[in-house]
Amino acid sequence: MLLGRRAERKAIERLLADVRSRRSGVLVVRGEAGIGKTALLEYARGAASGFRVERAAGVESEMEFAFAGLHQLCAPLLDRLGALPEPQQAALGVAFGLRAGDPPDRFLVGLAILSLLAEVSEERPLLCLVDDAQWLDAASAQTLAFVARRVDAERVALVLALRDHSPGPNDAHPFAGLLELGLDGLGEADAQTLLATGVRTPLDERIRDRIIAEARGNPLALLELPRSAEPAKLAGGFGLPDALSVPRRIEESFRHRSRSLPAETQLLLLVAAAEPLGDTALLRGAAGYLGIDAEAAAPAKAAELLEIGARVRFLHPLVRSAVYRAAALSDRRRVHRALAAATDPQADPDHRAWHRAQATLGADETIAVELERLAGRAWTRGGPAAAAAFLEQAVVLTPEPADRARRALAAAHATHQAGAPEAALELLTVAAAVPLDPLGRVRVELLRAQIAFDTTRGSDVPGMLLDAAKTLVPLDVAMARQTYLQAVEAAVVADSFGRGRRVLEVAEAAQAAPVPPHPPGVVDLLLDGLVTRATQGYEASVPSLRQALGALGNHDRNPRTAAADDSRRWLWLGSRVAVALFDDETVYELAGRRVRLAREDGALSELPAALDYFAVVLVHTGDLAHAADLVAEATAIQPSTVTITGIQLAAWRGRQAETSELYTAMVQDATRRGEGAVITMAQYTLAVLHNSLGDYRAAFDAAAGPSDTDELEHSNLALPELIEAAVRAGETAPAAAALELLSSRTRASGTQWALGLEARSRALTSTGPTAEALYREAIERFGCCRMVTHLARAHLVYGEWLRREGRRQAAREQLRTAHELLSGMGAEAFAARAARELRATGERPPHKPTAQPTDALTAHELHIARQVATGATSKEVGAKLFLSPRTIDAHLRNIFRKLGITSRRHLRDMQLP
Repeated sequence: MLLGRRAERKAIERLLADVRSRRSGVLVVRGEAGIGKTALLEYARGAASGFRVERAAGVESEMEFAFAGLHQLCAPLLDRLGALPEPQQAALGVAFGLRAGDPPDRFLVGLAILSLLAEVSEERPLLCLVDDAQWLDAASAQTLAFVARRVDAERVALVLALRDHSPGPNDAHPFAGLLELGLDGLGEADAQTLLATGVRTPLDERIRDRIIAEARGNPLALLELPRSAEPAKLAGGFGLPDALSVPRRIEESFRHRSRSLPAETQLLLLVAAAEPLGDTALLRGAAGYLGIDAEAAAPAKAAELLEIGARVRFLHPLVRSAVYRAAALSDRRRVHRALAAATDPQADPDHRAWHRAQATLGADETIAVELERLAGRAWTRGGPAAAAAFLEQAVVLTPEPADRARRALAAAHATHQAGAPEAALELLTVAAAVPLDPLGRVRVELLRAQIAFDTTRGSDVPGMLLDAAKTLVPLDVAMARQTYLQAVEAAVVADSFGRGRRVLEVAEAAQAAPVPPHPPGVVDLLLDGLVTRATQGYEASVPSLRQALGALGNHDRNPRTAAADDSRRWLWLGSRVAVALFDDETVYELAGRRVRLAREDGALSELPAALDYFAVVLVHTGDLAHAADLVAEATAIQPSTVTITGIQLAAWRGRQAETSELYTAMVQDATRRGEGAVITMAQYTLAVLHNSLGDYRAAFDAAAGPSDTDELEHSNLALPELIEAAVRAGETAPAAAALELLSSRTRASGTQWALGLEARSRALTSTGPTAEALYREAIERFGCCRMVTHLARAHLVYGEWLRREGRRQAAREQLRTAHELLSGMGAEAFAARAARELRATGERPPHKPTAQPTDALTAHELHIARQVATGATSKEVGAKLFLSPRTIDAHLRNIFRKLGITSRRHLRDMQLP
């Protein structure tokens, strides 16, 4: 089948050569069924001299079993599991069902697989071949895609065969963006040559031309279509219905060939088709249960359909689907019954239950109960899609409507968690189709609202959550209060306090929530505080919100309590509340805690967002370099991540074109999604940029929107920007109004950050000795908190005021300090503003630092260099960044080359920015 595939063979050979020279290779082979993907994988196996070769194949009927494809590939490698760090061992052990434990994070499993492949490739290069990758279960496909994007420096080759236009949930396959090799049909000359090998009798030239035309260069079609036809039809009039595609025709060919075999052999083929593991002992056990003689396999092998050795293997994946689809439903049930009987209930309860379910006609509560129980096991192994599949099958088998609705609701939850919202909504329809008790009905509507919030951030979501909360009040007080808080959170994201009255409406409704049936916890305190904020104003809300932050902090000191686990859900909202209260210590603590917990758990699904928010906090502390490191780490984990820190870093660095581009993209996306809070943040950030550039009219216009919204977080930060811009633009009335609003909040807060902002802003609107006293107060207060950017800006505006007062010597002192602070943190436009003012006093600002060798490093390389400079090993850095140790070593080689050094010791001796 590789006739004429010279370019494709060369691509495989180059891939293997790269791996031999210690460069990884990843290739996705795409094409229609029968085009030669499997043959190309076989060629790779034969060409991989000196390689260890492992292979796996996706199986359509096994797509619901989490990590099944990955287990198939890695099972022979598990003798090296002990070489992995313990968290990775645990994650992989739970994922593969080798040990019990909490559900592992999907990306930690990916890191474990990456480490395992790297460990095995230390002995000799490793070639991993995966056929029919479109039928891999979602967990395996996502993990392999994760590994493929991070296997840079390992002696590992990964070749995946993927069918074009694949059916099912993997249509939008996770391997997009990897190097692809598309297989087209053979040319006419090669097609004629291949056809001649399959037809040993003389062939009418017109029939030959028609076969070639209909096969469209598909190699398997050229071999199989004539083989399945009667000799008389080859002599004249050969053809198949035009309605069938080539892959379907090939499948029909295999079906026709299998039907010509003895009845026992056909039944054995069906057993093999229904058993996705390729387990020879299991096949023989099921065959014995059915009374199939061992000799029944011989005709299947002679017909080149099935091979039984150490593993059961169809000679082409389409044989499996052809045999299974052609079988009568009664025969399928009979075969699944035999496989269930042959499966060890202790070693593999999942597959046994699945086979029992497929063997059952009609309702069966006993099997439905078993499937429901095993769904929990599947979820624990890290596969919500598998749990959903078990629960969906349990729904089908459940006789009682009430139980069916309950299981459909559970299946909908699992399906939503698996990232299939449309399927989850269909299951909710099933759940709602039968009479439900009041709690069941509201659970359906609550999940419907949560799906809407996660998928659309739609403006109707707060109302949906509010309706659910109201209904829950007489049924479950704790759940009602939590749902009210979700409604407030959704309203904050979709809208802003005071604009459109969305949050106010939700908060007013939430006032009707009953008091908690227990001492108030994090949810209760956050809810009460945010309701008070919306209905009674900022000052009234401070005590209860401060209590809520204290409760979150107490849970951090008792990390193993159930309440602490529940509080993790609210860390992001708590961090935003801390900013609203100008509580710099608490926001630093909570945002840092969120990152720490995500790192400890290996929760890469959560870590990028946690890194992004903590990076925003670091921007305000003046640690722009560390913030950039965290952004680089977040984007390395999820390359498609759009970070809110990105625009803030660009603004504080004074990069006008970059900030404007990010602003436009962010506002467009937020408008489409209905996320008003993101728009407010972007407008505030634009005001920072324009103030840094001295474009005060533009800063005033940008800050006006967020200052007017009373939004939870960024309206507070926008007010000082508005005041500075308004004073410089001559807008005294708006400056005075904004200062009054800011002062009411900062005095209620009472933190050094808050009072420093008020003092600086009031100084800008004052004159004479009063102004000077306020500037000094601002500098003193900012010096007592973490927010160094605001300290630097206080020195800057004080120096500007002194210069305008004609006090050049005093101005130079303040402006030098501002320039030093702002330059040191990388706030280039603010530093340039300080430099202009210094020149106006008659002093030349310090020269801009000359180019440093580290300027040649990418942000990701600089982050790795800093980690290694602390003495961390490649394995430790790799575990933190979710990369293999060899990949870290490859980055280090590039870093050493760019810096002109040769060792880690030299790196530790350097002054890294």
